[in-house]
Amino acid sequence: MKIISTNIAQPQSFIWQGKEVTTGIYKKPVNTSIHLKKEAVKGDEVSDRKVHGGEFKACYLFSSDQYPYWKNLYPDLDWTFGMLGENLTVEGLNEKTLYIGDIYKVGNALVQITQPREPCFKFGVKFGTQNVLKQFIQQGYPGTYVRVLKEGTVTTGDIFQLAEKATDSITIWDFFQLLYAENKNKAHIKSILDNDALPQRKRERLQRFL
Repeated sequence: MKIISTNIAQPQSFIWQGKEVTTGIYKKPVNTSIHLKKEAVKGDEVSDRKVHGGEFKACYLFSSDQYPYWKNLYPDLDWTFGMLGENLTVEGLNEKTLYIGDIYKVGNALVQITQPREPCFKFGVKFGTQNVLKQFIQQGYPGTYVRVLKEGTVTTGDIFQLAEKATDSITIWDFFQLLYAENKNKAHIKSILDNDALPQRKRERLQRFL
């Protein structure tokens, strides 16, 4: 996996259901390295700390391999990397081979795979239709958030090097399916109940389906 774009957002506001909402989803490529901090990317807008940023969502990665799919669906949008809201656009990122808890060295930072992105209405506003939320879920390649175990700087061209493989875990792909499946895979739930790469509240929520 290789970083091909580093992306940062400035705050932007829009009116949603009669209220002004500020978001950091409008990320744009920057021609510089970026610094990964424990709860956010330095200089990046994180407007709603309840659902973005923090220990388990410090930085968001999305695969450049998925861009052709989205460009084909929405050809009239102004396409640049960062369009899916990611801090790092990564070539070769595959959710089917990334396990929750895997640890990677990239640049001089150390990061851990945590959880997929769950789309919200802001994503729909950016794409001009709330239909994109269902499309994002059905397509099944949501990218991944990472936890920053060691703060550091990353830049375009940096390679992700596997430092420690997670054991007794499931992939980001499987976890994303688990979140939205009507009939939950109980074996998958059991396999992540003790995985501290996931927030405790999320594990507890899934435990109810056992």
